[in-house]
Amino acid sequence: MKSPPKPIILCVDDESSVLESLKIQLRNAFADTYGYEMAESADEALELLLELQEHQTIVLVIVSDWLMPGIKGDELLIKIHQKFPNTIKVMLTGQANEDAIQRAIDQADLHACLSKPWNSEELINTIKSGLEKLTPSSLD
Repeated sequence: MKSPPKPIILCVDDESSVLESLKIQLRNAFADTYGYEMAESADEALELLLELQEHQTIVLVIVSDWLMPGIKGDELLIKIHQKFPNTIKVMLTGQANEDAIQRAIDQADLHACLSKPWNSEELINTIKSGLEKLTPSSLD
């Protein structure tokens, strides 16, 4: 019998170097507890979420940049929240405006907004505090 797929932490940023740094930091902190998926645009992230859903793979956390071509991070997190309300959402940004952050808090239940360049320990602690909010029933 196949074991269920590992829950996923999804990172969304249009800079591949940022995604690479995030992946390394997450792996160092959580090792093989989770799967790590990277998307270079909001559209790619939304496609990936649908694929993962088809495979019954749970996305626990989304770490998204704000300023990306096409769909901005707050809009992406709001769209995701409508389909996956229990997913922990973290925005990572160098330049989100206050309105965008407030919109993400109000409409996407934003867990935290961290500034770039981020502190690795702060990022990991933010994700851990988000994961602590999850209950087993909220993942179904």
